[in-house]
Amino acid sequence: MRVDDSPRLQTGVAELDRVLGGGLVQGSLVLLGGEPGIGKSTLLLQALDGLARGGHRVLYVSGEESVQQTALRAERLGVSHKELLVLSETQLEKILEQAEATRPDVLAVDSIQTVHTAGLESVPGSIGQVRESAGRLLTFAKTRNVPVILVGHVTKDGGLAGPKTLEHVVDAVLYFEGERSQHYRVLRTTKNRFGSTNEIGVFEMRTAGLAEVPNPSALFLAERPVGVPGSVVVASVEGSRPILVEIQALVASSAGVPRRTALGIDPNRVSLLLAVIERRAGIDVLGQDVFVNVAGGVRLSEPASDLGLLAAVASSARGRAVDPHTLCFGEVGLAGEVRAVGRIELRLAEAHKMGFRRCVLPELSRSRFADSTSLELIGVRDVGSALEALLTEAT
Repeated sequence: MRVDDSPRLQTGVAELDRVLGGGLVQGSLVLLGGEPGIGKSTLLLQALDGLARGGHRVLYVSGEESVQQTALRAERLGVSHKELLVLSETQLEKILEQAEATRPDVLAVDSIQTVHTAGLESVPGSIGQVRESAGRLLTFAKTRNVPVILVGHVTKDGGLAGPKTLEHVVDAVLYFEGERSQHYRVLRTTKNRFGSTNEIGVFEMRTAGLAEVPNPSALFLAERPVGVPGSVVVASVEGSRPILVEIQALVASSAGVPRRTALGIDPNRVSLLLAVIERRAGIDVLGQDVFVNVAGGVRLSEPASDLGLLAAVASSARGRAVDPHTLCFGEVGLAGEVRAVGRIELRLAEAHKMGFRRCVLPELSRSRFADSTSLELIGVRDVGSALEALLTEAT
């Protein structure tokens, strides 16, 4: 059987199904991790309601809330299907006993840190308890062919006995990310035995729960400043989805040892590209403080964002804004060359949909797709010509 042929259960939450690779696989063990209060339980409850409405019996075990507290939250979210069964319990043996009695199609445990087994003397949440409980739930999932979803809390420093402890046990690891002070959340996978690890799902936190965001580019660019140096839009591809995001950079005078701060992008990549821009483009920023941020809490990992990062730094250093209707993408090498990247059609189509007019991209990519888009494509071979095109106003 091929992976694509594996039976899957649709949760009814399209963004979650996308990240899972098409839905829950029978007999799989899935870990949903994230910081406390980020919205993991809300997402899980909405997904379980979708499964129940699809004709599947679901058992939701809460170790942190009573049945009454869960019912109040479910009422606020509009979750009330009769096939969604709720159990408040922390002892593993009793959880498995109820699972055997009710025979659910899906079992969810919220959270794994609250579960304990009588066979161990350690406290709930310890490494031993978490591993033993997860191992027995894995056995239940495989022998009964029932998908099991575990919720795991993780702090910013990784957290003792958090999801990191379980990554080698489970079939899929999903992380729910975002700032609690902001209204949007990003769901991404770092491990998936039954699908891609590149897909992301985007949600907006509302009073009545999480709402799916079908057009993330519009969300991430909604508050983009216009005519401000240090702001550049790049076209990224996460899995099968193109997303336009804003990279911001601020170059400031240093009061001592130059500082480097990077949010949403690899700090080592930032340091490497700062050396390239100094050596290959003659913009001296190595002695200054440089702050880089990917707006909206998105994390960029593909090298196609290199050109946008360099452009944002150069724009801030020179005090010249990039035309708001222009975006860019391309990998940058140590020799200052701009290299071609993949998924060009998806990037250009998303840029056209969002109203952009110009795109600065690798010359090799421009020559291949010049006749397939209405955008003005500006092909560049090196960092110098790229910055000249980006920091020159469009006519």
